[in-house]
Amino acid sequence: MIAGILEPTEGEINFDGLHYKENEIEIKQKIAYLSGNTKLYDTLSTYELLKMCSDIYNVPEQEAQRRIKELSKILNLDNFLYNKIANLSTGQTQRVNIARCLVHNPKYYIFDEATTGLDIISSQIILDFMKQEREKGKTVLYSTHYMEEAENICDRVIMVNCGEIIKEGTPEEIKKHTNTTNLRDAFFTMIGGASDEE
Repeated sequence: MIAGILEPTEGEINFDGLHYKENEIEIKQKIAYLSGNTKLYDTLSTYELLKMCSDIYNVPEQEAQRRIKELSKILNLDNFLYNKIANLSTGQTQRVNIARCLVHNPKYYIFDEATTGLDIISSQIILDFMKQEREKGKTVLYSTHYMEEAENICDRVIMVNCGEIIKEGTPEEIKKHTNTTNLRDAFFTMIGGASDEE
């Protein structure tokens, strides 16, 4: 709903004082959205995909070239910038997927399981990038099953179990409340130990 894909059944969504339904295009131009099952056009090269996405967002040509160059450096895309996406590894493809979300320099990031299934190097590149963007004042909404990631990059954490919010606060507040040293232990403390249920 925040990404604008589903409409709320009740209530309303506002960004920067703008009502979503009345300002949908303007708001979506400020959002980067990465879902857990986003597919890419694998017949395109990394560069072609990023250029296509910058055109969709009406990024001026000179700015698009600058942005693609910047993202290639930050996300380490240079070695496969002109390779077809079909020939990339899982980690490389995910980095391209993230780059295409960012080519228009959004204000808000919505990432769902951005590092699932990735090698440790690709995961760290993505996490470092998100920390850098957070430090620039960008808003990052990040969904993960990896408590270590949440503890590492998040200012505020909302823990969910069986569809219900069980705790929210800073990582330090949650650890202090549960008398634990990490968010994984804090989570298990609150739910009463490990369970076979999702």
